[in-house]
Amino acid sequence: MQAEKISISLPLSLLQFIETYKNTKGCKSPSQVIEVALELLRNQELESAYRQASSEIDTAWDLTIADGLTDETW
Repeated sequence: MQAEKISISLPLSLLQFIETYKNTKGCKSPSQVIEVALELLRNQELESAYRQASSEIDTAWDLTIADGLTDETW
């Protein structure tokens, strides 16, 4: 994967957390810790979007599409 270098500013407490996480979890660099965190955030957002989409399913549709139809070939 091609990587792009950026510069960010973080509070000291987050920098300390990144360093501790890197050391305890065996990450190779602070960048890898940030990558892990962003993947978790992306997955959380996707899960939320799927949950929202799932709640929009119209259960009456199942009754409509099955009304009078069978799996038999004509």
